[in-house]
Amino acid sequence: MGQRGKILTEILGVRGWKVIEVFYEDKDGKRLMVIPGYAPGATGQLVMSVERTWAPRCSQCGAICPRAAHEKLNARRWRDLPWAGRPVMIEASLIRVTCRRCQSAPVEMTAWAEPRQRQTYRLQQQLALEAASMPVMHVAALHALSWRTVRHAEGAALARWNATRTAPPLEMAGLDEKYLGRRHTLDHAYVTIVSNLATGEPLWIGPHRREATVRAWLATLKPEQKAAIKVVAMDMHRPFANAIVGDPEMRHVAIVHDPFHITKRVGEAVSEVRKEAFFRAGPEKRAIGRGTRWLVLRAWERSTPAQQGELRYLLAQNRTLARAYQLKEELRELLHAPNGDTLAIGLRHILRRTQRHDCKPLRALHDSLVSHWDAIVALAEHRPPVGRVEALNNNWETLVRRARGYRDHDYLLLKLRFMIANPIREPKDVIRFQALGLPAPQRAAA
Repeated sequence: MGQRGKILTEILGVRGWKVIEVFYEDKDGKRLMVIPGYAPGATGQLVMSVERTWAPRCSQCGAICPRAAHEKLNARRWRDLPWAGRPVMIEASLIRVTCRRCQSAPVEMTAWAEPRQRQTYRLQQQLALEAASMPVMHVAALHALSWRTVRHAEGAALARWNATRTAPPLEMAGLDEKYLGRRHTLDHAYVTIVSNLATGEPLWIGPHRREATVRAWLATLKPEQKAAIKVVAMDMHRPFANAIVGDPEMRHVAIVHDPFHITKRVGEAVSEVRKEAFFRAGPEKRAIGRGTRWLVLRAWERSTPAQQGELRYLLAQNRTLARAYQLKEELRELLHAPNGDTLAIGLRHILRRTQRHDCKPLRALHDSLVSHWDAIVALAEHRPPVGRVEALNNNWETLVRRARGYRDHDYLLLKLRFMIANPIREPKDVIRFQALGLPAPQRAAA
């Protein structure tokens, strides 16, 4: 090919291989004759035939195999990134090498694609980058590929990214369940998500929200990994705590309830008191209490002056509701206590006021707070960033809504992890996000 071949080899950017022939084909695979000065048809694809210039390597262990080829194979093709708006195919005749290190005869290593793949590294990674911001179906239409091809290429690129990164240490874990919705076809309505609170990345997804689900996750951890965990944050779902407490290697772990679910439990009690005070006391009281649910659940300082005046009138109609609302506001402020002793003192003060109360919702709240005493007090002692668990739920909803749902939760786990590990907030984050599109590093030989 001369100088033209050298230029095309440099543009291709594959070390250890050179371009020996370039031609165009139509959609039926017939070669197109290129007339100088005229571009080929718009439907033509560019085919670059390459051959190896360095010693072949084993695709399993990476060892150099200088001996004669075990078998010569027919020409194969890999789809590459388009050039100038035209599809590009890389064609090469590979050999089956005899590897003395792993005592096998695999197909030689290629510098542009993984074994048993029909897309190049850079095409797979470009598809993964585009699929991070649009549905897979839209990416498939953009590149004239099938949905299955894009899905497979994206999964391979994300798996390669996950395998080459250094996983952050797990010292604070978060447990949360996720409702799959009414239209799912699985035999379980919930999944349990385990996340790293230090980074917000999801680590594991399992079916159901049972004690056995958390035990299944614990079974995947090594003893040293369990010893490194210091805090596990979760909601007030008892099976989660039972699984942690029941593991002998996790008894040193502090269980912490996040403020969102504690406040939610108190809000449920206040809402039940409101129903008893107005909706179950006749039509006159019902007219006063109708449409005031979010009024009593909203924080006092977040209410407008008009809403505060309406709330004063509502609480003046029922003394029990007024006491319940006061307990809610006190507990919400108490969760910001600077240390565990301060939180324990304030929590005892609240429990003394609910211990002998005749109102059933407040009695149930009292029993719930007593049973979760240690996990509530531990919140002020450890202060884990539990808000990242709810942020993970928002990212989940974003992906599921954009893709109209996922059947493969392992694939969804990888997409969530990539999205959270590569946030885009500053210009440098864009460069880090696009780093997935760079060619994978290769050794000195192809």
